[in-house]
Amino acid sequence: MEKSFSDCTLLYLEKNFGLEQVDTLAGLTNWLQLSEEITLSDFEKEELALFQSLLKDNILHWNEQELSLHFIGPMFSSVRFTNRQHYFNLFAERPIETIVEDLNHQSIRLYGKPDGLIATGYREPESPFFCFTEYKKHREPNGEPEGQCLSAMLVGQTINQKPGQAMYGCFVMGRDWYFMVLEGQSYCISRGYDATTEHLYVIFKMLKALKETIKALTA
Repeated sequence: MEKSFSDCTLLYLEKNFGLEQVDTLAGLTNWLQLSEEITLSDFEKEELALFQSLLKDNILHWNEQELSLHFIGPMFSSVRFTNRQHYFNLFAERPIETIVEDLNHQSIRLYGKPDGLIATGYREPESPFFCFTEYKKHREPNGEPEGQCLSAMLVGQTINQKPGQAMYGCFVMGRDWYFMVLEGQSYCISRGYDATTEHLYVIFKMLKALKETIKALTA
């Protein structure tokens, strides 16, 4: 059997793989705490003001590619996730897949191309740490961004073979960003952060904190 990320929902993942949503996890708590310790430079604040101005002017008519090109991409580029020293990189729409055993001991091939993926490797992804899913509209008629993101995180967890190590994720619905963590069979989803408000600083600090966490994991 096989299942693509685009067809996965939270309900499917819970019923078939025993995943359980909880209010919080140590990985998310630590991620938030680390982000609060980060100080932004004046240059970074100026960049964020520019990105936010573009978002406010265009969010209602940008399509998904334009949102990614003009806002999401520059946000990630500003964090500079490419790191040869620690041997990890930010990839886009690279295929990942693995076989995951469901609760009935059936082998399910989970596969797909996350919009964004931070993984070890420089020219191609190896072991994932972070999965990203983007949706232009608040809710698309087909698909579930949180389910797609979590399914990619489950694949990353299985590839890494380190269930005790947190897998990180994020999905965007229009202007709202949500951060996810998967630890073992438990996952949690943060509150939403509206990028057209002062929450933009929280979002950017979360991305910078993620980079520091991955650097520590690959040291």
